[in-house]
Amino acid sequence: MLERTRLKDKVDVTFILPGDLPSGPVSVVGDFNAWEPGVHTLATRKDGTRAVSVQVPAEQRVYFRYLADGGHWFDDADADGHDGRNGYIDN
Repeated sequence: MLERTRLKDKVDVTFILPGDLPSGPVSVVGDFNAWEPGVHTLATRKDGTRAVSVQVPAEQRVYFRYLADGGHWFDDADADGHDGRNGYIDN
């Protein structure tokens, strides 16, 4: 799931996953963090889900994927689209 909050010239995007699937640590990687794993690792919230928020420029397409433990890459079904390699959101 993705939650977006529009700020002045940025968008606060919160990436949310269930607490148990996939197991182990998961990070969101994308062009907003130079595709660097571990920079934005999802943390457990009070409701049991895992999430991390990232500020990205407004009016810009942002590409991303998730990286789970063991090198497993996967996409978010709630992304605005997919280019055949990565998911993306349009802000």
